[in-house]
Parts: sequence; C-alpha cells; structure tokens
Amino acid sequence: MLRIFALAVIVVIAGCATVAPPAPVTPAPPAKPGTPAPYVEPPPPPVNLQGFPPSYRLGFGDGCATGRGGPEKKDPVRYGNDGNYRVGWQDGLAQCKKK
Repeated sequence: MLRIFALAVIVVIAGCATVAPPAPVTPAPPAKPGTPAPYVEPPPPPVNLQGFPPSYRLGFGDGCATGRGGPEKKDPVRYGNDGNYRVGWQDGLAQCKKK
C-alpha cells in the first residue's frame, strides 16, 4: 500500500514538471537571386500532411494560401526545379480553392 502511495506521489510531482519555452525563431537572411529560398514551415493546412517530404508540405502551404484568395504565393525557382514542391503547390491550390 505504501508503495502505491509513493508511486502516486511521484507521478503527481512528475506531472507538475514544466518545459522550457521554445527559442525564438530568427528570420533567415535573403537568398541570392536564382537560388531556392530556405525551407520555412508554412502554417498548418486543413489536412494532415504528416509523412510527406518538407518541400511538398511547403508547396502545399503556398498553394493553399493562394487558393484561399490571397496573392499568388509561389517560389518560382523551387516550383521549376523541385517536383515535390510543384505537386504540393498544385494539390494545395486544388484543396483550398474557394468554391
């Protein structure tokens, strides 16, 4: 009985542990003209993209932002050179296009 009580106290104390806040994100310096921009995680899309490559997720986020009615958001260098980004952008546009 005492062991169960001791275990319960340990679990309660461990549950009160705090996690340090994440470090602030500093923006990347501008890229040279003609080179792909560094990868920046887009805002979460309306679908689960877990398991897809980062460039696909970035393209999906950019295409989705465009499809929601904002200005066209597309990295032309990455779109021309990266098939995952291009397919992600097209899928994001189709998924989020206003109907």
